[in-house]
Amino acid sequence: MAIRILITGGTFDKEYDEINGRLYFQDTHLHEMLRLGRCRADVVVRTVMMVDSLEMTDADRRIILENCRQSPEERIVVTHGTDTMADTAAVLGQGLEGKTVVLTGAMVPYAFGSSDGLFNLGSAISFAQTLPHGVYIAMNGRCFGWENVRKNKALGVFEPVR
Repeated sequence: MAIRILITGGTFDKEYDEINGRLYFQDTHLHEMLRLGRCRADVVVRTVMMVDSLEMTDADRRIILENCRQSPEERIVVTHGTDTMADTAAVLGQGLEGKTVVLTGAMVPYAFGSSDGLFNLGSAISFAQTLPHGVYIAMNGRCFGWENVRKNKALGVFEPVR
């Protein structure tokens, strides 16, 4: 049972430009993360886009939805920026059937060395293998259904809506 991993950007894959003091995208860290995590799951990786989720458009979300629909794999992990992850999860939850999709990301860029991304990626891969069809968000050891999750920006955590 292969798992499709769709890369869409977010803090997960950001680099720090020390000269200009800004975060930017260069390439995904996912392959290195899978190697360091000693992942033995059968995964197929595709970079869909490298976008900060605050800059993600409705058209971008439709592209992610179409990639999920067209994936021959039934189990999918989507790496995504945390700021609008719940918005994308809602689009997928309302527009997708017959697949298990788990969105995940990081609060701290992987390149910083103290990122939660490696843990979140491993959790998402595990959840994708075990959860029934549906759309979920996996962050920091917790898993939420798409219809009952939000990012608490004051605390920097994901939590249930109700």
